[in-house]
Amino acid sequence: MIRVVLADDQLLVRAGFRMLLDVEDDIIVVGEAADGAEAVSLARATRPDVVLMDIRMPLLDGIQATTEIAATRGLERVRVLILTTYDTDAYVFEAGGDRLAVLTQREREVLALVGHGLSNDEIAAELTLSPATARTHVSRAMVKLRARDRAQLVVLAYQSGLVSRAPPA
Repeated sequence: MIRVVLADDQLLVRAGFRMLLDVEDDIIVVGEAADGAEAVSLARATRPDVVLMDIRMPLLDGIQATTEIAATRGLERVRVLILTTYDTDAYVFEAGGDRLAVLTQREREVLALVGHGLSNDEIAAELTLSPATARTHVSRAMVKLRARDRAQLVVLAYQSGLVSRAPPA
């Protein structure tokens, strides 16, 4: 079963999502929150697999609530889906940008080069490191960002806005 928490300050929106999810055999809604603080409390209490999080809510907005959930020990595997009706990506990038805060400056540089598709040897040459040191930085970034593989690091580099153009010449 996929355990879901719904977090939206609009009762009607929560009811709509609940109705859509209740018809699925492998999904169960384990709680509903009307604000970000309640969403964090519910996530800590119910340990869901997924939180459907509105971006704008009272007390604690969806971005702050997502940050708190991600920083809570034991909730590392919780996936938060940010919901918004706003016509801008800035809110979404803000929600994921803090994820890179766990990286050192060097690990960010390495992540950017991974995002550009460079191999460990190419990263080593670009940053004047040994290939073993480049490999260590890539491995540490994977662990800190809980990435399954190098491809997921590339996706994270783009999603976070760290990489958005062609690789360096």
